[in-house]
Amino acid sequence: MSLLQLVSAKPDVSKSPLETFVACAHQMLDPATPEAVRRAMEPRLLAQLPALRALGVFELFELRDPALKAWIDDELAQLFAPVEA
Repeated sequence: MSLLQLVSAKPDVSKSPLETFVACAHQMLDPATPEAVRRAMEPRLLAQLPALRALGVFELFELRDPALKAWIDDELAQLFAPVEA
């Protein structure tokens, strides 16, 4: 599969949020993945966070990669920060 195919590929709606998250995370953590592909995976991975949080995934499983964990923790904190009136 070419870089262009990976970047322009449409999300597979038949996959669960967990499957999509894991596939994107693996691809982002692979040192052989080009930077352009990593950047293309970011929004797909982040789009799964609300569903995974609702399912309790982050209470059941711990991300072992420190950089990925810090990034996801920051994103979750921003997504679900209390809104001030």
